Amino acid sequence: MTGETVELPRTSGPDDALMGNWRVIVLNDNHNTFDGVAGALSRILPGVTLDQGYAIADKIHNTGQAIVWTGPKETAEFYWEQLNEAGLTMAPLEQG
Repeated sequence: MTGETVELPRTSGPDDALMGNWRVIVLNDNHNTFDGVAGALSRILPGVTLDQGYAIADKIHNTGQAIVWTGPKETAEFYWEQLNEAGLTMAPLEQG
């Protein structure tokens, strides 16, 4: 033994509220079309194709809402703002 102190990486701390996953949720409404919702989702969310956008729009229509993206808070806030500016009806961000 060398007597050296080994510092382990921090797994929790005061910034935990910023860590973890945050959910971006789109709500059903009476003013957006399927085309508009699908187009906004595919334009704004990385990796979402137009076909996937339509599938998500269908879920929003049938269940009243859908979680469209989950991840770090700062990125979730960015996507939430972009979708909101595109005219979609958004639920408040949720930590999950």
